Amino acid sequence: MAAQDELPEIQLDANGLYREDVFTDRRAGSVRRLTPVTSDGADDPTRHVLYSGQTQLLTPGGVLPLGFEIEAGSLKEALEKFPAGVKLALEQAIDEAREMRREAASRIVVPDGGGGPPGGGKIKFP
Repeated sequence: MAAQDELPEIQLDANGLYREDVFTDRRAGSVRRLTPVTSDGADDPTRHVLYSGQTQLLTPGGVLPLGFEIEAGSLKEALEKFPAGVKLALEQAIDEAREMRREAASRIVVPDGGGGPPGGGKIKFP
């Protein structure tokens, strides 16, 4: 029973609630609209509506999900900015993949000669 007493209490922030609406064309992707609401469910005009986009691209390595924020004041504006958001998210994903590749390449392990296989070469990489 002691383990149950140690569990964290998870509670929603009643002052940070949003209503989520999803708009999709069922082809290219979707736009999420997060409308701020009060704890009784009424719209909260003191906070900004948030928009985000989601899509998937088919790559040689498989499906690449992309998610991105859209700075917009309306759904129409968010839809207009969707293609630019996809492009930026894809560029960021490519940059991250290149960085991961660079990090992986810099982790070359070089045996010190004592524990390597017999007949190993004497080439050492820095």
